[in-house]
Amino acid sequence: MAIKLYLKEHGSYVLFQLFMTVFLISLFWLEGFRSKETAIYAIAINMLLVASFLIVRYMLRRRYLAKITQCPTTMEDALQKNAKTAEYALTERYFHELYKLYQHEVQALYATQSRQYKFMNQWVHQMKTPVSVLELLLQEDGELDKKSVQEEVDRLKRGLEMVLINARLENFEEDMQIVKVPLKAIVTAVINENKRLFIANRVFPNVEVDEDLYVMSDPKWLRFLLDQFITNAVKYTFEPNKKIIISSAEFEHQTVLTIRDEGIGIPKSDLSRVTKAFYTGENGRKTGESTGMGLYIAKETCDKLGHQLFITSEVGQGTKIEVIFNS
Repeated sequence: MAIKLYLKEHGSYVLFQLFMTVFLISLFWLEGFRSKETAIYAIAINMLLVASFLIVRYMLRRRYLAKITQCPTTMEDALQKNAKTAEYALTERYFHELYKLYQHEVQALYATQSRQYKFMNQWVHQMKTPVSVLELLLQEDGELDKKSVQEEVDRLKRGLEMVLINARLENFEEDMQIVKVPLKAIVTAVINENKRLFIANRVFPNVEVDEDLYVMSDPKWLRFLLDQFITNAVKYTFEPNKKIIISSAEFEHQTVLTIRDEGIGIPKSDLSRVTKAFYTGENGRKTGESTGMGLYIAKETCDKLGHQLFITSEVGQGTKIEVIFNS
């Protein structure tokens, strides 16, 4: 197969050499040089030189040709270095780099699929709790406790929203629209959506955001970010009558939105890892409701929107989250 491929590749070269030889002899013949012996000798020498060139060239390339004419059984077979010419060495290098890109894409795809699979497993496991509670409430005799039902429905809604957000994160650029957003209006809307959560936990929001303050962001994704930060702040504030303070500050080219709670705080050992996928930490184990994906998705969202996210905390004192918007 290798010799066949080689001859097919160089057939046009051999024909070209024959044509050039006949052309030159014809030219000399027309000029009056009529020696047949010299013509035959010139043709023979030319064919010998061409044959020698092709043989030497084939010897240099036969291992490479043998490799590409056989289907590899393992990736190592395809990545062997057999080229002896500059052109084919460069070709091999090109394919090696191409394989590295392919490996990177496969690993990224595998990591995404693994993350989605793990997230769905954890999410389904957690959604069993509100479903079980609803079943128990429906089985009880007497009047249905609507407040308890609503709490479980809210948990299901938040869980479903998290799944949808996680799915959209893979095609973020197609779902993103950066516009001028009224910051206070977004903050107020998110607080109103979580009104029942504030009342149930007896935590009070305190909004200190300028009415005329605008930032460049995507309204839908910004609402998700604020919802995630505010619900976390409420969820990890166990004592009643505490506050969640949402404030803003403007600098020369930046706007800073701060969400500060008076909750249990995050241990220093967990603080650097809370934005990693599936990391629940000590606080997540206390509540048993954390998927470890909320802050991870929030961090990814901030990065894609071009916002900076900073989290500081002290155990027993609360947590402060800062989102920095560039003008």
